[in-house]
This record gives sequence, structure tokens and C-alpha cells, in this order.
Amino acid sequence: MKLKDILGNWIFRNVALAVVLIFVFVVVVNCSLSMCTRHGQEIPVPDFYGKSFDEALADADSAGISVVVTDSVYVRGLAPGAIYMQTPKAGSHVKKGRTIRLTANTMAPSEVYMPSLVGCSLRQAKAELQRSGLVLGRLIYVSDIATNYVLKQQRNGADVKPFMPLPSGTTVDLVLGLSSDDQTVIPNLIGRQYLNAVDMIHDNSLNVGRVRFDRSIKNHADSIAAVVASQYPKHGHESVLKGSSVDIFLTADKAEPSKD
Repeated sequence: MKLKDILGNWIFRNVALAVVLIFVFVVVVNCSLSMCTRHGQEIPVPDFYGKSFDEALADADSAGISVVVTDSVYVRGLAPGAIYMQTPKAGSHVKKGRTIRLTANTMAPSEVYMPSLVGCSLRQAKAELQRSGLVLGRLIYVSDIATNYVLKQQRNGADVKPFMPLPSGTTVDLVLGLSSDDQTVIPNLIGRQYLNAVDMIHDNSLNVGRVRFDRSIKNHADSIAAVVASQYPKHGHESVLKGSSVDIFLTADKAEPSKD
């Protein structure tokens, strides 16, 4: 059969038309889906940490996304109103138009009241401080038969009376009793997050010594999520007196430390 006869055949013409229509349909559907999902237009989320809301809003507008403050906390050392956390995290890839949820630092800490800790064990006092929104500071041991029981509660070297109003997050030092031969062991802190490591140090009647962060730590949020890469004295070291200090070195690289 000649080419002219084939092209003139109505069956061939209908099949060819159907193929063309299917091709056009597929192209239109793909284009529509691309427009609806904005395929290929994902952008990295800016880092809003430490910025004011106006600065975060300007950065978000430039990136083609939006921001909204959904929560607030008080973080000592961070400017009032500054952004503390964000979801999704900085560097995450999102589509244009996505709303980023922000947590801002409150303008001032709330007021709390100092609990009465004298006569409490260290464990009881630590729990009570946490419930009251206060922070355990130095453990100061003095010779006394009431080992590991609170003799005084202090702030900046001065006694703090029970029910005294204090800003939330205030650091409170405890003076505790210690017999002459009362010792403790060094816990294994490797791989522990910062706050967890601090808790473990205090739970073993020890003080936090020097705290150092490597270059992977960029901001306050990084420091909270950081893990202990090394410590001194090391775990397994001979027993030490209660109140001794433990130095910790932290990193954001969670692949670096390895627990013994």
C-alpha cells in the first residue's frame, strides 16, 4: 500500500489524532501539577535566630515565605523580643509561600518565689528549684554531719530567704554538708546533650567546671542541642570529693562523640 493511501486511511487518521490528543493532555496535566505544587521552587529557610520580628519578616518577604510568632519563652542573654526558635529549622527546604512558626524571647522574665530548701537533700532541692523556675548553680560543700543536705541557699554569695521574689531563671547556689571522707564518682557524659550532662554532674554531687563549645556551635539553640565530645576528669577516674568540678567540651557534630 502506498504512503498516500495509508495517510488517507480514516483509521490511521483517527489513531494519529488520538495519539496527538493524549500527548497534549499529558503535557497540560504536567504543567498544571507543576504550577499547583510549584515544583522545583523549593528554597532554603533563612536563619531567624537572634533577629527581631521585623528583621525576620523582612528576610521572609525576600525569600518568598511568611513568618508568625506562635510561642514565647524567656531566655537569659537573648535580646527581648528576639527570635529563639523556628519550625522548620534554618536550612530546611520549603516551597514558596510556606509559613514558618517562630518562638520569641519574652520582654522580661516572670516573677517566681524562692522555695525553702534548708534541710532538704540535694535531690529534693534540685527538683524544687526546677518546679519553681529557678536554676541550680554552684554546690558549695562545707564540713558538716548533714552530708548532702542543704544548709544555706544563696544568690551571688548572699543568703536568699524563702518566699523572696526572684526573676524566673535566677541561679541559686546551695551550701551543703560534707563529711571529711565523703567521695563520689565521675559519670560518663560522652554523647549526652548539654542540659542532660549538667543534670548528671549535679546528680553526682559535682559542679560544672569549664564549658567549651567547638566551632560547629553557631547560636544558643545549637548550644542546647550540643553533645559532650570530651570531659575532664574522664569517666572511670578515681573517686573525687563531692563538690569537685567536671569540665566538658561540646560539639554539634553528633557523629563525633562515642560512648565508652
